[in-house]
Amino acid sequence: MIIKPMVRNNICLNSHPQGCAEAVKQQIAYIRQTLAAGKGPEELGSSPAGIPKLVLIIGCSTGYGLASRIAAGFGYGAATVGISLEKPPSARKPGTPGYYNNHTFDGEAVKAGLIAKTLDGDAYSDQLKEAAVEAIQASAAAAGIPPKLDLIIYSLASPVRTDPIDGVLYRSVIKPIGKPYAGKTVDMMSGRITLAQAEPATEEEIAHTIKVMGGEDWERWIHTLAQAQVLSSTVRTLAYTYIGPELSWPIYKNGTIGRAKEDLERACRAINQYFVATGQPKARSWVSVNKALVTRSSAVIPIIPLYVSCLFKVMKTRSLHESCIAQIARLYRERLYTAAAREDPSQVLADPQGRIRIDDWEMREDVQQETARLMAGVTEENILEIADVAGFRHDFLEAHGFEVAGVDYEADTASFILSS
Repeated sequence: MIIKPMVRNNICLNSHPQGCAEAVKQQIAYIRQTLAAGKGPEELGSSPAGIPKLVLIIGCSTGYGLASRIAAGFGYGAATVGISLEKPPSARKPGTPGYYNNHTFDGEAVKAGLIAKTLDGDAYSDQLKEAAVEAIQASAAAAGIPPKLDLIIYSLASPVRTDPIDGVLYRSVIKPIGKPYAGKTVDMMSGRITLAQAEPATEEEIAHTIKVMGGEDWERWIHTLAQAQVLSSTVRTLAYTYIGPELSWPIYKNGTIGRAKEDLERACRAINQYFVATGQPKARSWVSVNKALVTRSSAVIPIIPLYVSCLFKVMKTRSLHESCIAQIARLYRERLYTAAAREDPSQVLADPQGRIRIDDWEMREDVQQETARLMAGVTEENILEIADVAGFRHDFLEAHGFEVAGVDYEADTASFILSS
């Protein structure tokens, strides 16, 4: 079977097994060159005080969640427990990208002598939370360390959530609030510019989006783990968010997604209060504001593909562009685990609202001004010249295992699809 990308309306309907595997290996190689700084497996286990040794990643299979797991495991030698819900392959069709990403991570961890356990299931359910506690305890025992989590990354990106309390299935939407939205978007495969429109969300849709993408489940995870006594007294937990430029706010920050992200920040404050109330003043929670990247979901949000294409052009010209793995490496190295921050969580660099701003290069005034200038002058005739549509398309396809350097895309994948 020869697999070619099937892309419809900026949605990729398939994945390439070898490509996904190779992309994960390349991220691992990057982390070994940066965070690990040339250490071998035997040295990684003796990391300095304050470096995480037992890590839980909720939403571990793609994007920032996968990068966070790779950085913790192959950068710091941490035992990792990852949670995601992926679709396995069939005899005729490959699985989801995350299925192959998880499989590759687990295999490479074994080769490196690292402890890694991946759970597949509904992270919103209480049953999986209980299974995670058991996996944390087992992983700690295998690593010969106390069953106390040092770091918890919350990076779920599901469009739906079944609330374990009321049993209702909630669905999120990407819509503006208050009035209709219209904005340019670009088809990454053709470069065609169209006007994307969206009607305002109803109050029910807003509430449902908050239930799915807000911070309620993050809080439930922390409370469950605390009650199971698997949190260290200095545990750190992060959730990821995005703010972006003002031009995207009508559909993002001020829309349904933005409302959900506001709830994520509310949950962050509540978790910090919970830590203090339960006698853990050195435990800490943050929301990390990350830069714009190409993900499976961002490609279908109106205005974002065009904005990101212009942004990439500007950031690459200024040598400021970061891939997903590079962004997380900088988050760990220059924010979360600097020498001062390892000793005292209050030394983690944050903005006045307590958010870690790793989107600082994207939001630089000169970068935003030039990006806005490019967007104002873009047409279908010049878009391939003044915007990095090719870069956007490459990153999108790479996230599905296509256009990965070193992969023979004319080779038969039939045996690999089911054996991985």
